Amino acid sequence: MQNTHTFRIKTITDGHKLAGLEKPNHPLISIVDVTQFKSHAEVSSVVFDFYAISIKRGCDNLIYGQQKYDFDEGLMAFMAPGQILRGEAGGTPPNLSGWMLFIHPDFLWNTSLASKIKKYDFFNYASNEALFLSEKEEIIINNIVENIRQEYNTNIDNFSQEIIISHIETLLNYAQRFYNRQFITRKKTNHQVLEKLEQLLNLYFDDEDLISKGLPTVQYISDQLNLSPSYLRGLLTSLTGFSTQQHIHEKLISKAKEKLSTTNLSVSEIAYELGFEHPQSFSKLFKAKTTSSPLEFRASFN
Repeated sequence: MQNTHTFRIKTITDGHKLAGLEKPNHPLISIVDVTQFKSHAEVSSVVFDFYAISIKRGCDNLIYGQQKYDFDEGLMAFMAPGQILRGEAGGTPPNLSGWMLFIHPDFLWNTSLASKIKKYDFFNYASNEALFLSEKEEIIINNIVENIRQEYNTNIDNFSQEIIISHIETLLNYAQRFYNRQFITRKKTNHQVLEKLEQLLNLYFDDEDLISKGLPTVQYISDQLNLSPSYLRGLLTSLTGFSTQQHIHEKLISKAKEKLSTTNLSVSEIAYELGFEHPQSFSKLFKAKTTSSPLEFRASFN
């Protein structure tokens, strides 16, 4: 009978042991070939207490949202400590290839990446929001990882950590660039997201029950679009220059202007209809976005 218990992997050494690999050369960082992983039928999911970066091939049977992966090249994914990695139905694909880079947070201690690594939002993306690499992009990433591998396999000295950290930071910066490219080049999918976002916000703010529902949250919008909050923010910022929260505010202000210019409702009544508990909060946001108070806007419009 399969064990559905989630295994927590606290150290990279434990991760190697579970995967049937040899002990890592360094306890806080390792690079492994995914073809060397030993399948464990009793393990359905694991939680790493360290960062994991990977490129995998042979994932053409995976689904991205409602679409199959449309890149034949590498599929790059990122995991932060504490995230769950679940096994795929049917086990590991026979043609799966690639590598995984494990980095324990302690390896980053007292380095430039210790706090900077948290700025890379893609560590919080969902598994179906992986990075699709072109052939040229995959070559760039693999060359960087090869530099890390060479340093990792040599005798560790006083310079090793700093050199490896530098390579990791370069890898992450290229990943950031390639994600921005992905936001732009996946036009069909991304334009569908923009259309769905517009429809979702219109329906939400036209709902007569908005008073009891309150304002939409970024988490709610992300859930409705089947995207992680971080990925949605990155996509929208790249395509429109506005974050998810800013899109919510823009739609809110648009509805507020409509009510201020076409009805005789008081500012307080409009605030409540738009989901605000306190009219003062509505007035403050309106002025911040338009440089005019609601009453000043109504007066100037009339």
